[in-house]
Amino acid sequence: MPARLPSWAWVTGLTVGAIAAVTVLGVQADRGSHPTAASAKPSSTASAQPTPTPSTPARVPDGSGTGRRVVYSLGEKRVWLVDASEATRRTFTVWPGSVSPDPGSYTVSSRNAATTGSDGVQIEHIVYFAAKSGISVAFSNAVDGASPPPAASGTKTGGVRMRKADGTALWAFGTVGTTVTVVK
Repeated sequence: MPARLPSWAWVTGLTVGAIAAVTVLGVQADRGSHPTAASAKPSSTASAQPTPTPSTPARVPDGSGTGRRVVYSLGEKRVWLVDASEATRRTFTVWPGSVSPDPGSYTVSSRNAATTGSDGVQIEHIVYFAAKSGISVAFSNAVDGASPPPAASGTKTGGVRMRKADGTALWAFGTVGTTVTVVK
């Protein structure tokens, strides 16, 4: 007749087996496919850089100034939040409106927690930094997180929209007085 194991041995064996199973499942989940958001994403142009991965962030454009600032590239449809040590804290793509500011240096002039955009979309985290042709230009995100609809023919909009998480990050970073550098 086989020897009977003490109860602590059974518990130890079960614990080791459970840890091994969880480890294997974790590795399989990490290697498997990952769901993507169903909402539309900003389109990229042929000349735009590929979307960076966390290990290869998009480089801040040359000539975008120095120090703590928000950098907005019209051509790349991308924003960088750059801290005082020149480190990029966050970068993300955006959906520009039909009115874009000229390249140059601006300052965040005011902010509004939430309102309705000129396109009728409920928006939040509005960070105003420029005006052109009587149209205010500001960063914002849709409250529901959706991408903006295409502007109706002839409608002038100065909103630079972004995903909700990016809007929250820019809102925290872009206080009144923050420099916004716009590059081509």
